[in-house]
Amino acid sequence: MSLFLDAAWGQDTNRAPIWIMRQAGRYLPEYLAIKEKSSFWEMCRIPELACEITLQPIRRLGVDAAILFQDIMTPLPPMGIGIEFKPGPMIDAPLRTLKAVNDLRIPAQDEVAPFVAEAIKLIRQESPVPLIGFGGAPLTLATYLVQGSGSKDYAEFRQFLRQDPQAAHALLDKLTEVSIRYLKMQVEAGAQAIQLFDSWAGLHDARTYAKFAKPYNSRILEALEPYRIPRLYIAVDALHLYDEIKTLPCEVISVDWRAPLSQVRPMLPGKTLQGNLDPAVLLADKEVITNEVERVLSEGLGGAHIFNLGHGIMRQTDPEHALHLVNTVKAFDRKKARELLLD
Repeated sequence: MSLFLDAAWGQDTNRAPIWIMRQAGRYLPEYLAIKEKSSFWEMCRIPELACEITLQPIRRLGVDAAILFQDIMTPLPPMGIGIEFKPGPMIDAPLRTLKAVNDLRIPAQDEVAPFVAEAIKLIRQESPVPLIGFGGAPLTLATYLVQGSGSKDYAEFRQFLRQDPQAAHALLDKLTEVSIRYLKMQVEAGAQAIQLFDSWAGLHDARTYAKFAKPYNSRILEALEPYRIPRLYIAVDALHLYDEIKTLPCEVISVDWRAPLSQVRPMLPGKTLQGNLDPAVLLADKEVITNEVERVLSEGLGGAHIFNLGHGIMRQTDPEHALHLVNTVKAFDRKKARELLLD
């Protein structure tokens, strides 16, 4: 077992394990050096490059888990969806009719993204820490596919859910099946945990989430149950959804920075909490980082905790600040801190 896996399975460890969302990528000079020579899709689709990028933060920062370098859009092109990155995802033909949804194909498990399986095998040969695989939750994937690109309010997608719920459910059903195949492939290739990213769930009210997100998320997480690996879930800006999220079949809920872990823990009974430092803190000086990290760690003392940011690390982050973050977390003795609280 590892510290990360112990905490993911609910153990109240003496030190909080730490990894950083988007730790493999945009803020690291060694990643930028690769990016100068390779397109984003090349970095995703060439197993040796994906392996190297995944391992870079392990070497530099000494984090307790690796997360696969990929994109949530990776499994979608085999469905017949054209995607470019400029730099965010741009959909060639947004899906806004039932016919467009019905035309999508569901590829076999070994067709979805075989290069990902190869990258995972390479990473497992070299990584000294557990590897987290991941995928996008169906509602979040559908958000991009219908809207066509990033947006402030995703108005077209929110209209689509209400205007054509039949097409919306058909799309979510297909995305769920492809996601199950994709994530099973990752686990069978060697991923030791899976995180499901629901980045845009917080756009919706609880009733909409219960109708268009929760059933599909549950299907994916339940499909991973036989593999006996920790299942992690993150929904951003989603405090109002925790009544629905708390019953998802997963072990870990990742919490963004908008509410303290001590407030969230009673809302998510039986779950390991992951998070929840504001990524912007890493743009401040090291003294500020230390104080904020120790505050989050103190807030997390009520149960199992994996330290992380509340969302992805910002591209402006100084890698030395990321290293300081990791070292600060490693220096914090949770057992001693709990004893001091009891005195």
